[in-house]
Parts: sequence; C-alpha cells; structure tokens
Amino acid sequence: MRPWLSVTGMRYRALIITGALCGVAGAYFSIAQGNGFVNNMTAGDGYIALAALIFAKWRPWPAMYATLLFGFLDALQIRLQGAVLPGLNWAIPVQFIQALPYILTCVLLAGFIGKAIGPKAGGVPYTKER
Repeated sequence: MRPWLSVTGMRYRALIITGALCGVAGAYFSIAQGNGFVNNMTAGDGYIALAALIFAKWRPWPAMYATLLFGFLDALQIRLQGAVLPGLNWAIPVQFIQALPYILTCVLLAGFIGKAIGPKAGGVPYTKER
C-alpha cells in the first residue's frame, strides 16, 4: 500500500475526467451527429454501453473492444438498410436490420459470458483505515 496515494483525491480526479468526457460526448451528440438536441437522441445506447461493460466483466481493455464491436454493428446496421439479398431480389426489412445490435446484445449476454459478478466495492463509500 502506498501511503502517499490519496483514494479521495483519486476519486475526485476520476470524477472530473469522466464528467469532462461525458460533456464532450454530449456536445458531439447534439452538435455533430444530430444537428441539435432532441429527446431520446441516444436511442438506448446507454444500455448497450452497460451491456458491453457486463460483457467485458468490468475490465477496461475488453470493455473497449466490446464497445468497438457494438459500434461496428451499429454502423453496419446503418449501411445494410435497404440492402438487397443476392439472388433473391428482395430487401431485408429495415426493422430487422435496426434490431441487429440489440439482438446481438441479448445473445452475448445470455449465452457467452457465463457468470459476470460486479466489483465488490461498487457503490460502497470509501472509509479510510487507520
């Protein structure tokens, strides 16, 4: 244990950094992606992010890869809208294509991660030992 490391200071620094990153993400959503603020502009992406965190079992690097996977699937569903199946000459229904990221989320969480137990100290206030 490092006596010079302040847990309270570390938590405040982490809170300030995450607040700044969330502010940048909100600015991007409202200005660059959607041309203004509208209700439900994230369209459930927070739940997808939570599912990616659970899928990665609360580890940072696997969580990054899981969010990249879900982001790729979201971009893929935008690209595949109106695509025609080769040889059948009919388009895949748009509703099915839009549901693909959510279907994958359910499949991954229900079948592939096993037992995911969150951190024991999650949500527990820190009390300094003497």
